[in-house]
Amino acid sequence: MSDSNFQFLNSINLPEDLRKLDVQDLRTVCAEVREYLIDCVSKTGGHLGAGLGAVELTVALHYVFNTPEDKLVWDVGHQAYPHKILTGRKDRMQTIRKLGGLSGFLKRTESKYDTFGAGHASTAISAALGIAAARDFEKKNFKVVAIVGDGSMTGGMVYEAMNNAGVLKKNLIVVLNDNQMGSLSSIEPSVWSFHNYFTKILMHPTYNKFKANVWDLTGKLDTFGDRLRTVAQQMEKGIKAVVTPGMLFEALGFRYFGPINGHNVVKLVEIFKHVKDLNGPILVHVITEKGKGYAPAEREVTRLHGVTPFDKITGISPRENGQHSTYTDIFGKALVEICKQNTKVVGVTAAMSDGTGLIQLHEEVPERFFDVGIAEPHAVTFAAGMAAEGYIPVVAIYSTFMQRAFDQVVHDCAIQKLHVVLVMDRSGLVGADGATHHGELDFSFLRCIPGMVIMAPKDEQELRDMLYTAVEYKQGPIALRYPRGCALGVPVRDGFQKLEIGKSETLRTGRDIALLAIGNMVLNALKAADLLSNEGIEAEVVNMRFAKPIDEELLKSLAQRISTFMTIEENVIHGGFGAGVLEALSNCGISNVSVKVHGLPDEFIEHGSPNELYQIVKLDVDGIAEVAKEYLKITHGHSALHNT
Repeated sequence: MSDSNFQFLNSINLPEDLRKLDVQDLRTVCAEVREYLIDCVSKTGGHLGAGLGAVELTVALHYVFNTPEDKLVWDVGHQAYPHKILTGRKDRMQTIRKLGGLSGFLKRTESKYDTFGAGHASTAISAALGIAAARDFEKKNFKVVAIVGDGSMTGGMVYEAMNNAGVLKKNLIVVLNDNQMGSLSSIEPSVWSFHNYFTKILMHPTYNKFKANVWDLTGKLDTFGDRLRTVAQQMEKGIKAVVTPGMLFEALGFRYFGPINGHNVVKLVEIFKHVKDLNGPILVHVITEKGKGYAPAEREVTRLHGVTPFDKITGISPRENGQHSTYTDIFGKALVEICKQNTKVVGVTAAMSDGTGLIQLHEEVPERFFDVGIAEPHAVTFAAGMAAEGYIPVVAIYSTFMQRAFDQVVHDCAIQKLHVVLVMDRSGLVGADGATHHGELDFSFLRCIPGMVIMAPKDEQELRDMLYTAVEYKQGPIALRYPRGCALGVPVRDGFQKLEIGKSETLRTGRDIALLAIGNMVLNALKAADLLSNEGIEAEVVNMRFAKPIDEELLKSLAQRISTFMTIEENVIHGGFGAGVLEALSNCGISNVSVKVHGLPDEFIEHGSPNELYQIVKLDVDGIAEVAKEYLKITHGHSALHNT
């Protein structure tokens, strides 16, 4: 990608190049970074709005602080694309989120400027404080800066870290990037209750008119007026301590500066130079606009938060013809139907109402919709509280983020046997977001919880029926998971059918190997069975439906006819669905079968398209057939191939 038309950006490869410029030139640099970012993401897709809003902030930070010796710790990577552009990765931006290319988030192995990896929110202050503590042990003198998006301020971990920082009194700077977006909701983006508290008082015309009148009056009173001004300033400080963020942050032990215009790069440089050598915890409150400088992103902050490749003029991504509805959309519509039938059902999400499909509930039954912000532990315990009073909360959270609420699922839901429905979108390999966002652990961390029921649908109709089954279930918490992206396009009937807990369905009979698949791996297993049949291997294919409890009656029946099983799942094999099958076989005393557990390996999978990743881990159709053949050779030799 050519940058020859840029006045400054073509010669900026590292922050040290940026620091050679005059501060007044930084305005042009910001414009060029913004243009370059739009050009890159329009071609590659990725996260756009947050980075556009953080351009001036990023330029000012790298200009003032001696990175990478001084440490910048970003809270999730959405806002860090400009950081990548300025830290030696400009020429690789066209590879972002592609297989073998740049990560869409911060990644320590990618650059020495990425101090701490981050894909989840609310972690930066904790990490930065830890880095500062280690620095002091080593008697080093570098600066540590945490850049926190306001959405992260809805997570309780931020306040735990700030409280500890106030106690430890380490030299630490926190930059609060306040773009008024506490949630990725197209209808209600600001669910951060502190935001109004932080900004409206200072912007209120009555407050500012009073301040201006006092200033004008005292300016006419010469020396006496100067004395009055001094008193007024002290009074203003006292008022601000009560009605501005100073009260909150200073109570936590931070010195507060702001709010500051986050798009005035010269002013930002000035304030960072002022605070960089101050002692103790410092908080700089910066007001920015998500999508700044690109009109489509300013208008549609949610849609252009994360995008596929788009037209730079319109901001619109081309749509593929003939696409089926997504699993997310199927879930959202089904939940609305169920809520209209059952007045006790409510929906809960953690700042992802659009991403989980709950936006449809917000639009049609808003009184039973709750967006709690980026606070997954709170979401689950909030739901448990509602369940304790007889309501049926459906908690829709991405699989990767449900990890953050594990203790709440155990302590607040499972032990008390409260009927909370856990719905995990984006399970399995989600693609370009990579290791921090793959939902590859949910079978494992939920299976170990006593009494938990876990389902995964093979298609959209089964998703509807599983959601209905979960709502009708009364014995305790129950979970279902489904993948990102389009469903299969199977016909969806009206109404719902309640499924029997723990019961599977056989989709194809065979004699040589039983393919026990779950979730979106069922279709791949069926297609793999076709490939195997072409080579004389007849595979039985079972849609297991439940990762817990396992259908033991089915296993007993299969073991009487088939001596080789293969489990197939889009979850790590350790503690997952396949491990559950092994446990069930042991429990039933079945020892005459060989079992190949096939799923995700014991490693974190990098980013790439789902199809590319499926091929790598052999969960695509060809890969499943290959693994089955190789295992049959191990257990039966070449006699398994009946046509050879």
